[in-house]
Amino acid sequence: MPYSKLLVHLVWSTKNREKVITKETKELLLNHILENARKKEIFIIRVNCVSDHIHFLISLKPDQSVSNVVRLLKGESSFWINKQEISNRKFAWQEEYFAVSVSESIKERIIVYIDNQEEHHKTKSFTDEYNTFIQKYNFTE
Repeated sequence: MPYSKLLVHLVWSTKNREKVITKETKELLLNHILENARKKEIFIIRVNCVSDHIHFLISLKPDQSVSNVVRLLKGESSFWINKQEISNRKFAWQEEYFAVSVSESIKERIIVYIDNQEEHHKTKSFTDEYNTFIQKYNFTE
């Protein structure tokens, strides 16, 4: 059996960056995502969200790809939210996502960052933060 440790920080927003994740739905959503991930053998180290986006720190298994994990998490969670009628309107995630590898040396900093999303976004919008990351790291599709 191969040994690997591939840590990935994932971020994606709600469709059109609408602020549709409420305090009431947040806990339901996160608990459901964690349960679904366990069933699909997706190891989530940390997950947190605010009204218009979600952050994950995951550890990929050797047979998993970023795109497939994202597809499984996004697709199932939006389907579940709509089926349960948790949102007062049709829920969807934005098609794009942000993914960056994380070294073990900064893992704890990323966990703290994900845990503190509410505080962080009191001073910086998701759009501003996303654009800064894209420009700073010269990301390509």
